[in-house]
Amino acid sequence: MNTLQLFTQVFPYLVKGANYTLLISLSGFGIGFVIGTVLTMCRLLGSRLVSAIASAYIEFFRGTPLLVQLLFIYFGLPSIGIKLNPLSACIIALGLNSGAYQAEILRSVLQALPRDQLEASLVDGLSRYQAYMKVLVPQALRNAIPALMNEVVTLIKETSLASIIGVPELTRRAEYMVAWTFRALEIYAMTALIYLLICYTLVKLSHIVEKRYVLPGYLRKV
Repeated sequence: MNTLQLFTQVFPYLVKGANYTLLISLSGFGIGFVIGTVLTMCRLLGSRLVSAIASAYIEFFRGTPLLVQLLFIYFGLPSIGIKLNPLSACIIALGLNSGAYQAEILRSVLQALPRDQLEASLVDGLSRYQAYMKVLVPQALRNAIPALMNEVVTLIKETSLASIIGVPELTRRAEYMVAWTFRALEIYAMTALIYLLICYTLVKLSHIVEKRYVLPGYLRKV
């Protein structure tokens, strides 16, 4: 089998695996965004205990390897009666992990906003919660777009860990093809190309979104 024949047979098979890659990464990002938003509000508006719990969550998931978290969820939880299929386990692991990083992104952009906006909102009669939700958070979300898009790209690459527990995503399918053809160089080159195309597309998309939505003067700060 020459290189062209290998490409025509293997590349479409790998592209199907990219569908799983996108599903896992985007689902994980969505879960992470919800978690990250809640954690950020807990740290900024919660009691000292609630803030400490949120901070502990963030430190745990940022301070331990994602692979260990994935293996704990997939292999560890069944011992207490919680059994997940490989795809669900991977999405949950990425979501929990990404939530910690997104919480830090949101916190940093909120703290980068002028302090007098919060003070002015409080003077106008808004509660601290209302000031954040109606004035600060909408601005912060716009300014967080570049960093959040970078997080999506990171998740795309981290989905390769799903191959360890048998999810037939891009990297896992590449492993199958290497075992079948013994053409590791060409197949992993194709795999890298697909990852590159996905990430490059997302980066270009992020630039378009940034120019449209990020507040003026903030583009170079993230």
